[in-house]
Amino acid sequence: MDMPSDDLLKGRVSRVGQIYLITTTTEARRPLFRDFNCARLVITEMRRLEEQNLLHSIAWVLMPDHLHWLIQLQGPISMSTIIKVLKGRSARKLGFCLQGHQAIWQKGFHDHALRSEEDIRKVARYIVANPLRAGLVERIGDYPFWDAQWL
Repeated sequence: MDMPSDDLLKGRVSRVGQIYLITTTTEARRPLFRDFNCARLVITEMRRLEEQNLLHSIAWVLMPDHLHWLIQLQGPISMSTIIKVLKGRSARKLGFCLQGHQAIWQKGFHDHALRSEEDIRKVARYIVANPLRAGLVERIGDYPFWDAQWL
């Protein structure tokens, strides 16, 4: 059963300086980001949010049908608004790329606020190793859609 979008936001707190692991998926888990140009459009919008000083991107991987993104909020807008902006901007551009009126992203997203005892580098390694675990590549360097601040 789908929850109304307002219910998805209940209990969600955004704190400047907090590190969050965000996961969001494409509608019906369609592998839209197998297409290089589609993937680059999303990555451009992710970087745009960082350039606007809304977040610091620690690590991310854009898989064919979902995004894992480790971010630190910089303010002044909430995490929910940041994800809404990312999805809206990228959906508009992807609509032109895909020449269709289909939904791009599933509603909502999953977030996890990292606790102080969690090892950020370990979480980042887990994120960028997703293409290896999915069998998409044999070496992470062969996968084009990921980044981490330690490079």
